[in-house]
Amino acid sequence: MTGTPPMRAPERWLAALRIAVGVWFAKAVFTKLSVTLLWGFLPVPIAAERWQHVMPILVGKYAEGNPVGFFRNFMQQIVIAHSGLFAQLTAFGETAVGLGLVFGCLTLLASGIGLFLVVNYGLAVAWQGSAQQGFHYLLISTLIVIFATRAGRVWGVDGWVRARHPGSWLARLPLG
Repeated sequence: MTGTPPMRAPERWLAALRIAVGVWFAKAVFTKLSVTLLWGFLPVPIAAERWQHVMPILVGKYAEGNPVGFFRNFMQQIVIAHSGLFAQLTAFGETAVGLGLVFGCLTLLASGIGLFLVVNYGLAVAWQGSAQQGFHYLLISTLIVIFATRAGRVWGVDGWVRARHPGSWLARLPLG
């Protein structure tokens, strides 16, 4: 008998992939977030000053030669014009995606938001060469697989909630 041996524990490999992609996104905790004191005593996360300064410069460079007209206009007229807002959105978005994927919590939501971010990042930089295209293509493909397989159900909060509290509203949410 010379058949192909069965795949061993594919759900665990998908969980490992989910965690690896989550770690890549979660680096935003250290590179794009900071903490400030609200009312002088309440610590709250915000986009780091460095990220708020660098983000519009990067977007300007990406937009400068971008051949995708509608997206170039979007970056120049909307993103750069409202760079403070978009710095906050990207910092919190990447952090939420990273933590959601690492911990397997609301995995469908996290991978869906990640997919939205990566498609936009890909549109911004794909014109810069095949390395950018390849990186974003692989990340998009990986996020689709994580989304489609609900990879948070193994080694994740999504699976833990479903196993221990199957009747709870959280287990019934279609986001994990």
